[in-house]
Amino acid sequence: MTTPYRGGCGCGALRYEIAAEPFQTNDCHCRQCQRDSGTGHGSYMAFPVAAAVLQGETRSHDFIGDLGTVKRRVFCPTCGTPVYILFPQMPDLIVVKAGTLDEPERYRPQVVFWAEAAQSWDPPNPALKILARMPPAAG
Repeated sequence: MTTPYRGGCGCGALRYEIAAEPFQTNDCHCRQCQRDSGTGHGSYMAFPVAAAVLQGETRSHDFIGDLGTVKRRVFCPTCGTPVYILFPQMPDLIVVKAGTLDEPERYRPQVVFWAEAAQSWDPPNPALKILARMPPAAG
């Protein structure tokens, strides 16, 4: 890897830098991701948390995913931008929202999760591997 992934919230108060390549990139069409993104799906990049440098004050909200996994949505307390997700049951993982990247064009999705929940106005990308739901090992 040559260039770290950098990004943050809309106002710049919450920032991250990750010196690793993502081990998974995905679009998720589940209802929670629809609500969190305010649109038809969320786009994510999963990294080892040890490679991440996080700066700035955060707020968070815990919720239970469809498979029973506790997810901690972390956002900026100033502007409200959701920036990343942590998993208390998987402390070595950080999942960054692709839209928060300084260079969002670096995002390359590999797989679509929860295609069965996709809205007709935001269908899954047929060029990607498409799964009806999320496999239990993925979270």
